[in-house]
Amino acid sequence: MATFEPGHLHIERHALTPDDVSYNVHLDYEVEQDPDKGKGIQFTLHGSMQGKDMTETFFLPKVEAYNFAKNVTEIAEKYGIPKAHSQIGSVHKHYDMMFEDIRQKLDMKSGDPVDLANFE
Repeated sequence: MATFEPGHLHIERHALTPDDVSYNVHLDYEVEQDPDKGKGIQFTLHGSMQGKDMTETFFLPKVEAYNFAKNVTEIAEKYGIPKAHSQIGSVHKHYDMMFEDIRQKLDMKSGDPVDLANFE
């Protein structure tokens, strides 16, 4: 299950078997100005993964903001979600809405530069 509203994505999955993964996370985000990296998005991922409470924050400058899923995946793996399941929720529709919201918040336009060195 996933829900989206501007500035907030909630993704929940309950394990169906003992070998399955379980998470209930909220990804909140807002525009911030970093003194070194400039304008970007401050993300806060909080909730639970594999039964462990967690809160992690990370900042991505404008040229990397679209790559937030990489950071979320790395956090998921840190909290015990196996690589095979670590791309939290295949919620493409909701991610698409989030990408659009981020694009508007950062006034990004087609053709704006992105930092491909940080994309996987």
